[in-house]
Amino acid sequence: MIENGKTFTQEITVASQDTAEAYGSGKLPVFATPALVALMENTAVRCLEGMLENGTDTVGIAIDVQHTKATAVGQKVTCKATVTEVDNRRIGFEIEAWDEKGPIGHARHDRFVIYPEKFMSKL
Repeated sequence: MIENGKTFTQEITVASQDTAEAYGSGKLPVFATPALVALMENTAVRCLEGMLENGTDTVGIAIDVQHTKATAVGQKVTCKATVTEVDNRRIGFEIEAWDEKGPIGHARHDRFVIYPEKFMSKL
């Protein structure tokens, strides 16, 4: 049973492979927006651990991200996902991220419950 209000928080330390320079999304050695998006999605996935029915998984179907501040390599980034809506098989999240100096981004993210075997057979 997926519960509204369920949260999960995790922390990473920004490494060189997490930079815009490494991702090709920019030229600077700062935390990349694609890395932030991946962290946000992973935090949402981990928020659901132990709550999904056996034989199901989720896929991301929408994410609206605001990356509002740069973060240097070596700084810690904390990310928190909160379940805000459960509508049949769609699960909505509010996600916030901050570094050692304050907020760096936030997102609205939707995931959809799928049956992996059926999902993969459609590819």
